[in-house]
Formats: sequence, C-alpha cells, structure tokens
Amino acid sequence: MAGGGFGNEGGSLKRAHLYEYRITNYFIFACLVAATGGSLFGYDLGVSGGVTSMDDFLKDFFPKIYRRKQAHLHETDYCKYDNQLLTLFTSSLYFAGLVSTFGASYVTRKKGRRASILVGAVSFFLGGVVNAAAVNISMLIIGRILLGAGIGFGNQAVPLYLSEMAPAKHRGAVNQLFQFTTCMGILVANLINYRTDKIHPWGWRLSLGLATVPATLMFLGGLVLPETPNSLVEQGKLEEAKRVLIKVRGTPNVEAEFADLIEASEAARAIKHPFRNLLQRKNRPQLVLGALGIPAFQQLTGMNSILFYAPVMFQTLGFGSGASLISSVLTSGMLVAATLVSMAFVDRFGRRAFFLEAGTEMFCYMIAVAVTLALKFGEGQELPKAIGWFLVVIICLFVFAYGRSWGPLGWLVPSELFPLETRSAGQSMVVCVNLLFTALIAQCFLVSLCHLRYGIFLVFAGLIFIMSSFIFFLLPETKRVPIEEVYLLWKDHWFWKRYVEDDDEKDGKMPTM
Repeated sequence: MAGGGFGNEGGSLKRAHLYEYRITNYFIFACLVAATGGSLFGYDLGVSGGVTSMDDFLKDFFPKIYRRKQAHLHETDYCKYDNQLLTLFTSSLYFAGLVSTFGASYVTRKKGRRASILVGAVSFFLGGVVNAAAVNISMLIIGRILLGAGIGFGNQAVPLYLSEMAPAKHRGAVNQLFQFTTCMGILVANLINYRTDKIHPWGWRLSLGLATVPATLMFLGGLVLPETPNSLVEQGKLEEAKRVLIKVRGTPNVEAEFADLIEASEAARAIKHPFRNLLQRKNRPQLVLGALGIPAFQQLTGMNSILFYAPVMFQTLGFGSGASLISSVLTSGMLVAATLVSMAFVDRFGRRAFFLEAGTEMFCYMIAVAVTLALKFGEGQELPKAIGWFLVVIICLFVFAYGRSWGPLGWLVPSELFPLETRSAGQSMVVCVNLLFTALIAQCFLVSLCHLRYGIFLVFAGLIFIMSSFIFFLLPETKRVPIEEVYLLWKDHWFWKRYVEDDDEKDGKMPTM
C-alpha cells in the first residue's frame, strides 16, 4: 500500500489479542470528567473573537479601532481590524501556554496526569477573574497569561489521560471527547457573546468572566478522577495501578495489558532525560510526526484564524455586529456536528482516511474563498448579501471538514505515537508546537489579511496540500493498535523502518519483522 500503509496491520503486535475489557460506568465517568478540560481551550477560542468585535470593549481598550470600525461600518475593508496590540490580546494567551508546557511536562510525569489537570483549572480560573475585572490593557494581558498557563497544563494532560484510559478498540472515539468539549466550549462561547453583545456597557466582562465556569468544573472533576494506570506504574505504584486497571476495564483478566505497562515503565525509568531521548534516531518518527509536523500543520490549516476572528472577519466582509456573531454560532455548530461524525467513525475507517478526504475538501474550499474575494471583494464597497452568505456557507463546509479531521486527529494521533518513556516530553512538545503556531497565526492573521488580502487563503490552500501529502507518505494507520505497542508499526513502514532498524543494529539486536 502506498504512503503509510502496511501489509499486516498490527500483525507483529505482542499481546494485543490477549487484552480484555468491558465499557464500565466508572470508565465512562472518568473520561467524561477529564474531557471537560477541552472546554477551557474551546471557550477561550470562541470568546476572544467575539469580545474583540464588541463596541463596548473596543471603546474601553482600543478606541482607535472603534473609530475606524464606525467609519466603515457596512463596507468591506481588509484592514479594518489591523492592530498588533489587539492581536496581542489574543496571542499572549498562547505564548504563555507555550512556556507553561515545559513545567506541565514535569508535573505530568512526576505527579501524574490528574495533578496537571488541577493546576490548569486553578490557573484558568484566576485568569478569568482578572480579565473580567480588567481596567487597562496590562490587566487584560496578565489575565490572558494566566489563562494560557491553564491551557498549557490542561492540553498537556487531558489528551494523554484519555488515550491511556481508553481500550485500543475505542481509543479514537474516547480521545476525541477532548475535541468535542473544545467544540462545545467554542459554541457556548459564541452563544454567550451573542447575548452579552446586547448588555451595555459591561457585557464583554461577563463573556470573559464566565471562563471561571469550565475551570471550576474541571477542578471539581479533577478532585474525584482516578489517576491513569500508566501513570501509576510510571510512579512505581503497581498495586494501585492494577486495581485501577481492573476497575476501568471491568474485568480481573488484565494480566497481558498490565505486563505491557510494566515493560513500558521499566523502559521509561531507564530514560533520565526524556527530551534528549526524543531526539534520538529511533524516535525520529514520533519527533517528526507527533511532536512537530501534525501539531504545526493543525494550526496552518487556517482554521484557528477563522475561530479567533470569525466575528471580526464577517464584520470585515460587511456584516453587522449581530449578523457576524450569528455567523460565528453557525460555524461553531458545524464544528460540534463534525466532531460527532469523527467520533462515530474514526475507529472504523481509520485516521488516514479522515485526514486525506477532508484535506481534499479543505483545499477546494480555501480556493473557492480566495477566488470569490478576488472577484467580488473591494475596499469601500458593500459586499452583496448573496456573496456574503455564499462565503458563510463555504466557511461552514470548511469547518465541517476540519472538525472531523485535523481538529480532533491533531490531538488524537500525537497522543498515540509516543512510547511511555517519552510520552510526557512528547506531549509537551505537541502542546508547545501547537500553541506556538496558534500564537503566530493569531498575531499575524489580521495583518496578513490586510496586506495579502484574498491571497492569505491561497497560502492556506497551499499549506493544506503540503500537509495532506505529509500524511499520505509518512503516517501509518494506528486504529485499534494498543498504545504501548504502536512503536512496533514503525518497523513495517516503508520510510521509518530504516531509522528503527538502524538503531536496532547499533544495539546489536535483530530488527523485529
């Protein structure tokens, strides 16, 4: 099979056929509670763009933009919101999250996934309080930094938690609970923005302050969550780990899976410097695919630009404030629906199929947006309503394609790829790279829209073509492969096997066939 295919999917796996499990209420409860961590990320993605388009917020903090907006209220203007201080309000959170991931990696490995979830919830709560009470830009930025630290810890721990708790057959759907709650957070934030936009002059404070609600839910949930068996084994708590594994799997017959956890833990203990180990030749597939490529490309689709600035962008296209917020609700609703589709079918059709099919669609939609804006979008003119709604439909279809592919799989696939000895370090790299590119896109999108105009969407189309090729040639299929045995897939891959086999030969081992 071309690309990342295999002649015998999972054929070389060691004990996978011996794993037993039942879906228990305890397992469902743990996963649902942990997944609320995604709502923090989602709420902020949804609320930021709406707040920065509210007149009361702009009057208080960005009066120059408010005056420019009023001068071009019903006209198209690529540069209506081009202001680096305004974009810093959005991107500062992601720069803070980037830095916090390194501390989160240590806490997640040494203290457990649950500890990182609790730290993230507290930090996000404090950020919501500071932002709601802000009286100047400095307070806004401090609040955003606290929110960013919360997201850094939450995004580090929650995808790992879900992947480690899930049985291999259902890992895709379970891990995507994180994306689902992220999407629900975006949708709820947009609905809240639509209502608070009508509350003058403090509606924006309510939007920002309500970030404390998902943070509170995540904190309370973190108090009652069990630690993952993988993490407990990593900490040397073997009896507790086996007890939790039996409870989560709903059967006492967990010897095969527990033996794999012990082996993975012994390998992990031998690694004193996990970040340095991640750079070794044998870990090149995980580094290139999981730690660098997929998290970077997830942001370079252009999707988060749409999520950050959907209200702003629709106002730029000549929609009024209310209409632009309604358009944002539509796009976030499509994102939720798409995530449900992905959850239902990703473990049946596989990760590669979703990446490649949706990538083709996203490429076409970005070309359609660019061509439409090139032909019909001029400064100082009203955009015809038919054209405006055509763009809304195209953007909704783009969101639907992203929401069943790069959105959820951008978190799921990296969390599956790393062996236990580099898993915390690897996930830290995933979050770090993801937030770095999120921050750069947030900081650069509006100025790029101003200067590149419709060309920015052609840039995104080109990037989508590149990332789809990256997936086609380099990513193996990981569906239904136990998380502690995914590393065996590299030995069968047409490209990556040379790295793994070379390393085996250096160690005096015969490569596994």
